[in-house]
Amino acid sequence: QVQLVESGGGLVQPGGSLRLSCAASGIIFGVYVMGWYRQAPGKPRELVATITVDRSTNYANSVKGRFTISRDNAKSTVYLQMNSLKPEDAAIYYCNAQYMAFDANYWGQGTQVTVSS
Repeated sequence: QVQLVESGGGLVQPGGSLRLSCAASGIIFGVYVMGWYRQAPGKPRELVATITVDRSTNYANSVKGRFTISRDNAKSTVYLQMNSLKPEDAAIYYCNAQYMAFDANYWGQGTQVTVSS
């Protein structure tokens, strides 16, 4: 059974930082492209960042220079370090795992990030 379990969300003031974690189980973590997506109320889910098996990264323009995605294959965990948070970053953040060769695409349950003073 595949599980992606996010943690690290919460309430932070504008300009603050949070580190999200996503622990994966039930998959061969090292072959999956891992990503973070977010969805704010009334808006579609959007890409935040992805990291490939060779650790190439891709970021949404809105988070470039502020967010950093990383992975620890030994721990089957992907991280999202979020700095200089803005109110518009508030959303539910979802972890994603994709393996194109098997048409596999898995989602976590999401973790809430609130940015407010």
